[in-house]
Amino acid sequence: MNAPSQQALRRAVAHLGPVLGLIVDLGERFAAAGHELALVGGPVRDAFLARTSPDLDFTTSARPEESEPILAAWGETTWDIGRAFGTIGAVRGGTTVEVTTYRADAYDRTTRKPVVAFGDNLVDDLRRRDFTVNAMALRLPALEFIDPYAGLADLAARRLRTPAPATVSFADDPLRMMRAARFAAQLGLEPSAEVFAAMRELAGSISIVSAERVRDELTKLLLAPQPRAGLGLFVDAGLAAEVLPELPALRLEIDEHHRHKDVYEHSLTVLDQAIALEGPPGGTPDSVPGPDLVLRLSALLHDIGKPRTRRFEAGGGVSFHHHEVVGAKLVRARLRALRFDKETVTAVSRLVELHLRFHGYGDGAWTDSAVRRYVTDAGPLLPRLHRLTRADCTTRNARKARRLAATYDELERRIGRLQQQEELAAIRPELDGNQIGAILGIPPGPVLGQAYTYLLSVRLDEGPIGPAAAEDRLRAWWAARTSS
Repeated sequence: MNAPSQQALRRAVAHLGPVLGLIVDLGERFAAAGHELALVGGPVRDAFLARTSPDLDFTTSARPEESEPILAAWGETTWDIGRAFGTIGAVRGGTTVEVTTYRADAYDRTTRKPVVAFGDNLVDDLRRRDFTVNAMALRLPALEFIDPYAGLADLAARRLRTPAPATVSFADDPLRMMRAARFAAQLGLEPSAEVFAAMRELAGSISIVSAERVRDELTKLLLAPQPRAGLGLFVDAGLAAEVLPELPALRLEIDEHHRHKDVYEHSLTVLDQAIALEGPPGGTPDSVPGPDLVLRLSALLHDIGKPRTRRFEAGGGVSFHHHEVVGAKLVRARLRALRFDKETVTAVSRLVELHLRFHGYGDGAWTDSAVRRYVTDAGPLLPRLHRLTRADCTTRNARKARRLAATYDELERRIGRLQQQEELAAIRPELDGNQIGAILGIPPGPVLGQAYTYLLSVRLDEGPIGPAAAEDRLRAWWAARTSS
């Protein structure tokens, strides 16, 4: 190992300081029992990057039945849920570790689940890992750095390579291609020519990976500090065409006669700007503390209805009428297919549906009724809608950008005034369901729901009018209904 690598190793070991005593102790226990143990993968990579890894993963020559008693004596709690894959876990002092027997797996390439086979040496175990930057190890307890595939050099060069040939690695486990995109976003790593070519060649094989695993990798990518690079690789390598085809579809053909924004680049810019508007982690809900998955998905996908609604107009213009409505439906279907939870699907599709509403505000001539409806339609999503709407203003015309920002500032001030006066977040009709039923002499059911909806519309249109006036309006509505 050359001198610069020795210096890098000293810094990495120093970064492991808070857990160093624990992992060295664990290494000594395995050594005393006649087994090898090494810290491996993400924790080693992150130590060289001065990042704190959430996981402590180890590989060992010991079989699971040999690891378990050592970990039981070392830790406070152990579990063996991964025993079939050679993994035993333990917790000590709030630190969680997972220890896995050296592996020499085989894949049938119809699923990404390997036929588990235990290996007999560390170098071969490292070769089966996804990327060279994750194929570095610290052998314990001596803290000997093991880097048979030049992962540290790749990390310094910000380069993604695979220990085995890339086509073999990705054919074995296609999810590794999604991880490549995620590492591009999280760590700023760029694929080598071989890796990119293999991704292009094998992108279709991502179909054998479960939607849940694809969703998890996509989520990690989007929650990275700068997801644009990862999304670019995701699209350029052909993965998005397989699992999120609405995203590359935004690359609409643009010609000299029909001019409009590059919708794909615009969407990435909106995502960048939405991220910049997130609040600090741990902030209040109104600040939309980042990273916020709902806001980021909404920003990325807000215009996916445009390809289906594009119309060429006389005179060279292009229109996308009702693309927000079409887009909301597409978002709902795609996120469901990717097994996102119901709350996320509902929130993102609603934000996409509402993202153009502000542009009807024009010169600020909305009535108080329209402002109330803007707030109530957004509901708890209003802080995110504020940020999505502002992020969507990507014009290069500085004067227009200032005007849009000033107009939205005024809308937010009006919302604030009305919220103070009327508690818009908790807006309700001035008569509740029991009162409506008693006045009209009707039981709970669809008709009472219609009466409630009518009084809510009165409240939104006119503001507070008082229970007596609300009752008069209800009786008039009922009389008109029953006489028709």
